[in-house]
Amino acid sequence: MALSNIVIATRESRLALWQAEHVQTLLQARGHTVSLLGMTTRGDQILDRSLAKVGGKGLFVKELELALEQGRADIAVHSLKDVPMDLPEGFALACVLPREDPRDALVSPRYPSLDALPQGAVVGTSSLRRVVLLHAQRPDLRIEPLRGNLDTRLRKLDEGQYDAIVLAAAGLKRLGLEGRIRTVFEPETMLPAAGQGALGIEVRSDRADLFELLAPLSQQSDWLATAAERAVSRAMGGSCSMPLAAHARWQADGSLRIDAAWGDPERAAPLAKVHAAAEVADFAQADALGKGAAKLLRDAGAR
Repeated sequence: MALSNIVIATRESRLALWQAEHVQTLLQARGHTVSLLGMTTRGDQILDRSLAKVGGKGLFVKELELALEQGRADIAVHSLKDVPMDLPEGFALACVLPREDPRDALVSPRYPSLDALPQGAVVGTSSLRRVVLLHAQRPDLRIEPLRGNLDTRLRKLDEGQYDAIVLAAAGLKRLGLEGRIRTVFEPETMLPAAGQGALGIEVRSDRADLFELLAPLSQQSDWLATAAERAVSRAMGGSCSMPLAAHARWQADGSLRIDAAWGDPERAAPLAKVHAAAEVADFAQADALGKGAAKLLRDAGAR
């Protein structure tokens, strides 16, 4: 089935455009005509305050959803970790693409690793998750806010505003900036955010034609894993104002293991870390696994 022209709503940052063009290429290879509708979102405009204080990561998707609602676009491509855990009525995820590296990366012009940073070094991130996980390893670090698109963050680092910054490895790899990575954190030390490294495609829920058209692009194993991660976040009332990590991995025996962590940004409570595993063959089972991990977190003291 080929629509006359599929319009992709996208943010205009270099990474967002890469993501949209990647989906455009995949669809064109299947014989579809595809164009892009570039947009600037509120999340791109507000750079002087943390997302937690101005409405969360949903600010990156609201304008794109409006374009879908008004019929100006057919699909929107998102970094899955930016997508709110509960979409507004009338919208749905149509697919999750094969996942890129979900881990965090340390980027620094001078220091090769977190351990190599001097006492009291300045590290840039606006993620509360990264703040609590960094402080769990290096309580001495001075962690300062860092907003803006990927290129802006790297420029601020290169200007000397920070000794190091922490970014998603996926974005750096997608833009050919893998050479900037000094260390990739293993999940055991820096547990990723729910959905990190994955791309999700959002559509209006009444567009059955698009669900069918996009189905071949989906990676079911990654969709189930990220669904379990997002279920942890949803059960915890998840938003970017919550210092929460959740990462699911398929194990050799075919079960899905999920690790989750919660920390207190004020450091008044210890870091809570839990894991759970189960056979997962559908979204209901992924959801149940995520909810179970969230209960374990609350039992361990997470709020």
